[in-house]
Amino acid sequence: MWLHKAMPVISSLGVRSYYRVTVAGARLPETGPVLLVANHNNSLVDPALAVVAAGRTVRFLTKAPLFDDKLIGWLIAAVGSVPVYRQQDDPTKLSQNLDSFRDVHAALAAGDVVGIFPEGITHSASRLAPLKTGAARIAIGAAGILGRDFPIVAMGLVFRDRDRFRSEAHVIISEPLRWGDLVGEGESKRAVRELTARIEAQMRSVTLNLERWEDEPLVRAAEQVWRAELDGDAALPRDAAAKLDRLRRVTDALAALREGTDDSWRETAIALRAHARQLHLLGLTPAELRADVKLGKTIEWTVSHVPLVLVLPVSLIGGIVFWPAKWVTTTIADRLTAAEGPESLVTHRVLVGAVVFLLWFLIVAAVVWAAAGAWWALGALLLQPFLAFAALAVGDRRARAWAAVRRFFLRRAEKPRLDALRERQRAIAERLRQLI
Repeated sequence: MWLHKAMPVISSLGVRSYYRVTVAGARLPETGPVLLVANHNNSLVDPALAVVAAGRTVRFLTKAPLFDDKLIGWLIAAVGSVPVYRQQDDPTKLSQNLDSFRDVHAALAAGDVVGIFPEGITHSASRLAPLKTGAARIAIGAAGILGRDFPIVAMGLVFRDRDRFRSEAHVIISEPLRWGDLVGEGESKRAVRELTARIEAQMRSVTLNLERWEDEPLVRAAEQVWRAELDGDAALPRDAAAKLDRLRRVTDALAALREGTDDSWRETAIALRAHARQLHLLGLTPAELRADVKLGKTIEWTVSHVPLVLVLPVSLIGGIVFWPAKWVTTTIADRLTAAEGPESLVTHRVLVGAVVFLLWFLIVAAVVWAAAGAWWALGALLLQPFLAFAALAVGDRRARAWAAVRRFFLRRAEKPRLDALRERQRAIAERLRQLI
């Protein structure tokens, strides 16, 4: 457990270097025992993201085979993970779960935060898998030691594009689940079953559960049109929890309409998909299509972004200096992923990247030492991590700035076409109003 206390820092560096992370919803209690439950679609990135959102150190239950993994086994043990022995891994070791449960009960009784993924698997399905009863049994067992219930908090991990570098990763935190009425029943079948059902309901409230993955682009397009046209982009809450609520309402409406006999949703879906394709080709979002950018606003925006021009060399230098390390990271990670499955892609990229970039920092420092001496080498070694993260930040802002400039000129060059698209978007929004 020698890295347990450093886990929030390590997790933050890892996930924030790959994703643009936002956290919304309730806050974890600052002290006392908490059982975290979360969905599991992104291998070891999920616990790291949960730690970032929790703001506290967390001990996770982790499937036992990972402790023997040559690449990450040492890290799993060093951050204080607790092994879980599963039937599909090795049925002869199931009895060792008694020791694991004892460790987890002791951790909760000591006031720690324990994390578990109740689905019991990492998967790419579009909705929660059926929950195992382990989370409920752990909670009830720890409550027996404490003599009371304690908060069970659900975290929804929602990714805009799970594998894409610098995509969005949202964490939505539920209000603590209270379940004191079940404590007196001990580990009875009814109590375990009832608490598992309550945990599942809590998790569903902070996750997006689609009937099938093909619906995701449609649901997200509907949410964006809804936000842009029906509520007004400025007036509508922009945080991740509000966005998830709108996505879930669209998802629920789509599922309900499919079960009925009204085929009007099919026409709307066809129009919405065509509209989304047009906007994608133009590089616009529904909100950007609706916005009317005047020349004065454009000049004001340009002046405010003049400082960005001054730091663009940071992005350029970073791109050149770190390109070899980035290429090596991507190549190795993609080969490892091909052997283990797509859910592990980002995990491999982050872990391999940490090793490769550290080695690259040392190689660059060694070259500087040979060329200019030890002090310059020390400066290069200390400067490179800051340069890498600065290049990321500037790169994000540069991409957004270029997109904004491009949109301005596009509006001038394609005004009749965009006006027609605006009218179609308003018509689609009215259909959504009727359906949802």
